[in-house]
Order: sequence, then C-alpha cells, then structure tokens
Amino acid sequence: MPELPEVETTRRGIEPFLIGQRVRRVVVRERRLRWPIPEDLDVCLSGQRIERVERRAKYLLIGAECGTLIAHLGMSGSLRLVEADTPVLKHEHVDIELESGLALRYTDPRRFGALLWSDDPLNHALLCKLGPEPLNELFDGQRLFELSRGKSMAVKPFIMDNAVVVGVGNIYASEALFAAGIDPRRAAGTISKARYVKLAEAIKRILAQAIECGGTTLRDFVGGDGKPGYFQQELFVYGRAGQFCKLCGGSLRDVKLGQRSSVYCGRCQR
Repeated sequence: MPELPEVETTRRGIEPFLIGQRVRRVVVRERRLRWPIPEDLDVCLSGQRIERVERRAKYLLIGAECGTLIAHLGMSGSLRLVEADTPVLKHEHVDIELESGLALRYTDPRRFGALLWSDDPLNHALLCKLGPEPLNELFDGQRLFELSRGKSMAVKPFIMDNAVVVGVGNIYASEALFAAGIDPRRAAGTISKARYVKLAEAIKRILAQAIECGGTTLRDFVGGDGKPGYFQQELFVYGRAGQFCKLCGGSLRDVKLGQRSSVYCGRCQR
C-alpha cells in the first residue's frame, strides 16, 4: 500500500504539471472504486483551473476554483501524467485531461482507492478526525508520551493510529521502531518519555529520507513520473524476516501485530 512518502512523492511529481492548468474534461471508465466515483465529477471539475495540489495524511487534495478532488491510492493505485492520447491499458480507470494536452491518469488494479469531490475537504468525513502530520511541529515525543499513558496495546499499532499521527504505515513504523531501539511488541503505556522523544525523531527522519528517495517500491507503486522509488535499499527490518540484522548480525524475527507482519531484532530492540 502506498504510504505517506509514496503519496508525497506523487504530489511533488504531478504538482508542477497541474498548477494553473484548466481541466478540459474528465473521462471515467470505471466508477466502482472503494467508494463510487461521483456521477457528476466531470461536470464539477471540467472547465476549472487547478490552483493547488496538497496532501493530508495519505490523501491527495487537488484544489480547483470551486471544489477539491480528494484522491486516495488505496492498496495498488497510482496517479501519473501521460499524453492525453496515450492508449488506455487495463485498470486505467480515469483520465483528467488538461488543456496542456496531458492527462492525469488514475490506475488501480484492486480498486481500493478513491476519487471523491468536496467543497470543504478538511471537514470531509475521511479527513476531519485525523491527527497531526508527522513532519510538522504539532507532532513530537511529548504527544506520543501523553497519548500512550494507560494504553496496553503494542507500541507499533499505537503509532500507526491515524488519530495519534497520520501516515506512519507498516513500513515506516517498523523502520522507526528499529532506529529507536524499541521492541514493536512493547505496551505503549510502558515506554518512557525519553524513548518516545527518540521514536518521534526517528519517524521524522525516516519519513523525510524516504520522501527524498521517492518512496519505497515493493509491488505496484510508481511516482507521478512513472518511476519507482528506491528507499527499499535503505530498509533495515521491513520485509527481511529471517535475514541478518545489519547492526548486530543476529537473525531478524517476525511477529503478527494487529494482523500485520512486524519484523524486529531481538537484540537491538527492547
């Protein structure tokens, strides 16, 4: 599933080609995504000039003159720019054609993503209850420490809770916990403030690094330019169960937490 760095990579890739462009038309070939694409999306968006391309958590917000397109990539979705007359392949469900002759093409083999229209996106039901962005000043170790008090749930699903902080998905939660030396199985409420400060710093650093690398390509993800990310070369634990730890040389272990695989080092993480 594309996580925050992959979505931010897509945003940065498509933004220069969308800002200031007027939408010529919207071609919808398949409406059956996680939520049906609105029947009137073409009417709402066609003729409008695109003014901003933003991100909130894992949602892309493509703001036009009179409304905003909320896009979510789901588990296998991607948005990339192509020439408008580029032949359509299987699973390429939507084209947003621009006056420049380019089209923003939405591809989603599993159809778990979404394209929705809103006049007030930040108060939309999908976005209004989200926690702070991990890369701004509202997120820090103090917040993690305060919200974790009294919680018996494991620390990994705790930091993956979008009400705590947005965008820390499975890959980057695993990597941040390794960097901070924290066992993902530890009860969130038993971790000290000092360790949460270290964990928050690791989350910020690793997400920023992943964005600069263009995200992590594991299966389907490509950026807005169609190129894969390469942060997977920097992974210490995610997807490496049974392999050696790059720090201590021990064997990496795998455990299920919240129905997700969680790889960790029993020596380096406590």
